Amino acid sequence: MNSNYGITYEMLLFAFQHDDVFGVDETSFYFDDEGKKRFDHMIGCIRGNEFPPYWVGDCDIQDGCEFDTAEELFQAKIFDGQSIQERWEHLILVNVGGFGAEDWIDCYRGKFREFGEF
Repeated sequence: MNSNYGITYEMLLFAFQHDDVFGVDETSFYFDDEGKKRFDHMIGCIRGNEFPPYWVGDCDIQDGCEFDTAEELFQAKIFDGQSIQERWEHLILVNVGGFGAEDWIDCYRGKFREFGEF
């Protein structure tokens, strides 16, 4: 079971749903059950171009893929045939929004409280 510095699945999804407030682009993670084939997966959100804003690199789909919503991204079965939601207990956050996961939650903890969440 992961700890992810207290960042829960619901918190990370909420942050991606509110990417205008929470920095989430360039988020990287790995799954602790991948064994020797372990590598960092990348997800993020970039708005203002002609593509859907939510993106994934390093997944089951060669060259990654894009999604219109955070929910689609987090529920897509593209990590060994499973979703982020399904594999959360094995997901280990490395960076969120380009910050180390621990620094990111320290920076945004107050914002979660402002929203009355978590």
